[in-house]
Amino acid sequence: MVILDDELRRRADIISGAIEDLLPVVHPKELYEAGRHLVNAGGKRLRPSMLLMAAEAVGGEPKVVVPAAVSIELVHNFTLIHDDIMDNAETRRGRPAVHVKWDEAGAILAGDTLYSKAFEILTAAKAPRPEDMVASVAMLARTCAAICEGQWLDMEFERRDQVTEDEYLEMIEKKTGVLYGAAAWMGARLVGAPEKQAEGLEMFGRLVGMAFQIQDDVLDLTAPTEVLGKPRGGDLAEGKKTMIMIHAMASGTKVEIFGKKNASGQEIEAALKTLKASGSIDYARSKAISLVEEGKEALAVLEDSDAKSLLLELADYMISRSY
Repeated sequence: MVILDDELRRRADIISGAIEDLLPVVHPKELYEAGRHLVNAGGKRLRPSMLLMAAEAVGGEPKVVVPAAVSIELVHNFTLIHDDIMDNAETRRGRPAVHVKWDEAGAILAGDTLYSKAFEILTAAKAPRPEDMVASVAMLARTCAAICEGQWLDMEFERRDQVTEDEYLEMIEKKTGVLYGAAAWMGARLVGAPEKQAEGLEMFGRLVGMAFQIQDDVLDLTAPTEVLGKPRGGDLAEGKKTMIMIHAMASGTKVEIFGKKNASGQEIEAALKTLKASGSIDYARSKAISLVEEGKEALAVLEDSDAKSLLLELADYMISRSY
């Protein structure tokens, strides 16, 4: 993983530098500072890095699609800002959430600004054919709508007593998988790759993105708070129907504090032991592994290359990461 870490860090630096150029803090200054608040907090830039890798994997020049990579990162951060408002989360990436540092109205505007700028910045990518840019704008628009659908389903699930595994998989495909899929597809399409390769990359991104979300659900319960950058067990306290809880409920496992918003650290720890004993956490991990393996098979449309190898390593990283 040392090579992958170095490659991710290099691409993250490229994206961060491009954000400085393409999303400057202008008037009104505080609006753009609010929009850049989480962006500047860092993160591994996995989605835009996947876009750059996809461009390389089909023989393209990644520097021409850097604006598209930035657009993907801005869309991701727009969803985080709105997510935190809906979840009433107080922290993100070890910082106060945008709506906490400013207020809800300011956070909504900051998120909307990132959403709008993402489309403007995308058009700065130098696609070889106009139709590739048009298709990419359409892809990003469909993706944003799908993310909203996924978020709606996630909220709806909180109001329901039962959620099936298939319903959960549909939700995470829309909420998380589609943005990874769009990133990989756009990286290929914007350098003129054949549609078959772009579609294979989209399938790869979507499936490993779903695995990423399941791993996120696992880490929400198992990773230390100081590593997460937010309180541990938040999904459990919020009553979110994750793969872990769907399996636990189906097997008759009782988690008394599920949905108890003021659950204590001790109660979270006790619930974690219960879920480990039930096999629900291991079950979720096995599903994530299965999705990654299926995603890697979709890369059969690509010729072997260093970039393809990095994508395969990235897929494994999605389910081995500790934060």
